Amino acid sequence: MVGYLYYFSLIALFILYLFPGSLIGYFFYGDLGKQPNFVDNPIGTSINHLFCFMYITTLAVICNLKQIRIFTNLYFIFFISILLEISHYFIPNRAFELYDLLANMIGVILIFLLKKIIL
Repeated sequence: MVGYLYYFSLIALFILYLFPGSLIGYFFYGDLGKQPNFVDNPIGTSINHLFCFMYITTLAVICNLKQIRIFTNLYFIFFISILLEISHYFIPNRAFELYDLLANMIGVILIFLLKKIIL
């Protein structure tokens, strides 16, 4: 069951990242150009990226406990955390943000370190 949730979340992540505009902003504000800020913080919406990649990485770790696969490998998650943010250079109406990239990578690394401590 967790595997389905992981793959569904991964597909949703790709759609949200690669869509030329903010789908979440559209759903909440009716504006593709507005990024939602779910948690107030001094560096803007980057905290959302941190939580998102912590969630995805947690699901990948849970899936990896039963059977190791390439798409649940932490190196894969780390790679897509970088690739998806860099893709914003090329997608219209999206902008590359260094803080978002760092938040993506920190989200993956935090769960990886937590996994190493617990398991």
